[in-house]
Amino acid sequence: MIKSPHGLRQWPRLLLALIFGAGGTLAFSPFDLWYFSLPALAALLLLTLNRTGKQACAIGFAWGLGLFGSGVNWVYVSIADFGGMPEIANLFLVVLLAAYLALYPMLFAGLLAKCFPHATVWRLVIAAPALWQLTEFLRGWVLTGFPWLEFGYTQIDGPMRALAPILGVNAITFLLMVISGLIALSLSQRRIRPLIPALVLLFAPWLARNYQWYQMNNDPTQVALVQGNIAQSLKWEQGMLDKTLGIYLKESRPYFRPDTLIIWPESAIPDFAASQSAFLDQLNGLLTLSGAQLITGVVDAVPKADGKEYDVYNTLIVLGNKSEYDSRDKNRYYKHHLVPFGEFVPLEDLLRPLAPFFNLPMSAFSRGGYIQPPLTAGKMTLTAEICYEVILGEQVRRNMTDKTGVLLTASNDAWFGRSIGPWQHFQMARMRALELGRPLLRATNNGITAIIAPDGSVTAQLPQFTQATLSATVTSASGFTPYYRMGTWPVWGATVVFLGLALIKRRKSTERGLHFR
Repeated sequence: MIKSPHGLRQWPRLLLALIFGAGGTLAFSPFDLWYFSLPALAALLLLTLNRTGKQACAIGFAWGLGLFGSGVNWVYVSIADFGGMPEIANLFLVVLLAAYLALYPMLFAGLLAKCFPHATVWRLVIAAPALWQLTEFLRGWVLTGFPWLEFGYTQIDGPMRALAPILGVNAITFLLMVISGLIALSLSQRRIRPLIPALVLLFAPWLARNYQWYQMNNDPTQVALVQGNIAQSLKWEQGMLDKTLGIYLKESRPYFRPDTLIIWPESAIPDFAASQSAFLDQLNGLLTLSGAQLITGVVDAVPKADGKEYDVYNTLIVLGNKSEYDSRDKNRYYKHHLVPFGEFVPLEDLLRPLAPFFNLPMSAFSRGGYIQPPLTAGKMTLTAEICYEVILGEQVRRNMTDKTGVLLTASNDAWFGRSIGPWQHFQMARMRALELGRPLLRATNNGITAIIAPDGSVTAQLPQFTQATLSATVTSASGFTPYYRMGTWPVWGATVVFLGLALIKRRKSTERGLHFR
């Protein structure tokens, strides 16, 4: 075994990396121990000190395997329950996903060790945050991206939450890496001085926690979020449709009254809209007579130009705004960011014949436009996202307009049972409300159905796995946060500056034959 000047051999480092990576999961919901993000990130920086590029890659991979193996193992629930494959195959796919995601911290650790080999402020505090931003961007982009477990989300209830409406979650992640670098520098050099700026960066934003970037409007609307709690194993079964529609109608009828918005979750109507046109027309008539509006998830099949084939969309439609239901009404939202294997199958001609997992119900959707107009329901204007899309901060920001008063996300997390996945998803939805200064309505099939205030706090929520309706008065908001206006430009500007400074320092030190100081 190779031993470093500081005494720890490679194998103990790999084990510690695995443990600290797994510990990072505790920083996210439902555990919400935000401070666990700092030892997780600082440990990654410390364990890769005095390592070759290959050794650092191995440590980064072990750390990522710990984080994603513990943090996204909820994927196993959907694979095991609905994949129709042997247990060993289910486990293999979950490990394969964790191993793929671990490639990104592996890349980060390898680049950091190779390009900045010495334990200095230039490596730990300047270069590390910039390289982390680059590799995290790749994780959220390659193969349509999977930006899950980004550490900035841990601050939704932490001391840095006030930065979200100013700079966004990516910038919080960037600063958490700066703070972790200062902690690592302090420990590696056995000096307390680097902890002073670390504490300032961590707790100074808390002073701005009560500043309000938005204004509440004077337009209260009664909303009713219906949680049908339909078992995923039964949802698409023949003969279940009438029972499902009956459940949603029973829960909704008490709210058929003026100035009330009823919201059903993603694909609450588990059928094609064209096949349910009579039901939708009748429901629209009842809503129009009562003065209420309803937004529901449904599957929409739109004829292609040749009129022979169809594009199938995961859709949100609005009922009650017009006297008659119109299947061509543009007041609808088509999901843009589709989930691989859940909503489309890459290389489907090759993969679909292999296993039932690649032939899940409704796994051949088309993609809606990246930018779509907001939905209008009565006096409310809502920027909508379906399920997974709410974790894509830039997509939500780009779709918000000056007319948007409320954010809406309709989801179905029944795929993931009683795992931690739905709680992590909920945490990210809360961050969107905080970043953009808008109340957020979250309607789900079996939880977590909730109303989130523009400051990211939870106004009301339903227990998971219950059939119930969450009713409350919601007021829209106006005004724009700095993050809405600037997006991710500040964090990318900081990334370029930090990386540029580190590379300049590296080149000068190399030319002089000196170590970084």
